[in-house]
Amino acid sequence: MWNGLRSADFEVRGADQQLLHERASAVTRRVFGERVFVRAVVEVSNFCRENCHYCGMRRDNRELERSRLGHDELAEALIHHRPAAVTDVNIQAGEDPVAVRTVVLPLIHTLRRQTTLGISVCLGTLEPDTYAELRAAGASIYILKFETADEAGYARFRAPGTRSERLEHIRHLSATGWRVSSGFISGLPGQTPMDLLNNCQLARELPLDGASVSPFIAGEDIPLAGEASGDVETALNCMAMLRITNPRWVIPAVSALNLAQPGSGYIRGLRAGANLVTINLTPRALQRNYVLYKRDRFIMDEARVMDALAQAGLVPSSQSLADFYVQQKESQPDCCPVATPV
Repeated sequence: MWNGLRSADFEVRGADQQLLHERASAVTRRVFGERVFVRAVVEVSNFCRENCHYCGMRRDNRELERSRLGHDELAEALIHHRPAAVTDVNIQAGEDPVAVRTVVLPLIHTLRRQTTLGISVCLGTLEPDTYAELRAAGASIYILKFETADEAGYARFRAPGTRSERLEHIRHLSATGWRVSSGFISGLPGQTPMDLLNNCQLARELPLDGASVSPFIAGEDIPLAGEASGDVETALNCMAMLRITNPRWVIPAVSALNLAQPGSGYIRGLRAGANLVTINLTPRALQRNYVLYKRDRFIMDEARVMDALAQAGLVPSSQSLADFYVQQKESQPDCCPVATPV
């Protein structure tokens, strides 16, 4: 048992599962109200130097057409064509230091000059000087998932570097002023309920401001292609348990939920503790080849995201995630409830 929850809770179904999700939803509404953060994502490069067995962008995937997007195209989309509800942007790439230098840093500088968007980045493990340069340019949130708490599994699935190195990067980012979001994959081959409990416990022990849970999707052109995909019910239970044990965290509904359960997985995530949605603004030229899961992606465009919010009885927050974190740091001591987004 950990923090009042047990490994068996990941496997609850039926009425017990409904109660778990309702409890998580009630915690979310108590802390954040009915307002949900809305960000955009742009996927700027599918080059990657890592070789993770669960990811389609792994460097040994020779079936993938590689490309990087240009600064001007991305800036045009984000400055002049972003949906009105978007308050933040996440700039994401495979682990590609070239794209960080030639695309991401110039784009952050432009966005900081011309918009009030909060800026998150998801770029993998980089050098400390590069983290500092990204932060100085104007990004304030770093997304770096630990993928699995199981050290042997981390090595077996060829996740980046070693587990201990990954955790040190997370701790370094937090210690140098970043707001950090991490997370793990639910349903990896061989994973047990105790492994999931350990994932949640590790997330709780790290200096995080948010965490995500992605169900494992057995995509094409990866060593795990023949394995069974993760159970969406288990992933949703993980989300609910993270919310209950970490009421202040920002927890996203991830697009993989709709791959795992088409049509309803994403909405169920919003009913199980999620309070962040993401609209994909990646130009179509790269969307098909940005393969975290399958080439046949479920793109969460503006219409789909807004419809999911409406079906879940939620509304967009007018406050950016970045500003929310600033407000939380400046006005809320650790013992007090989080201010509700406006």
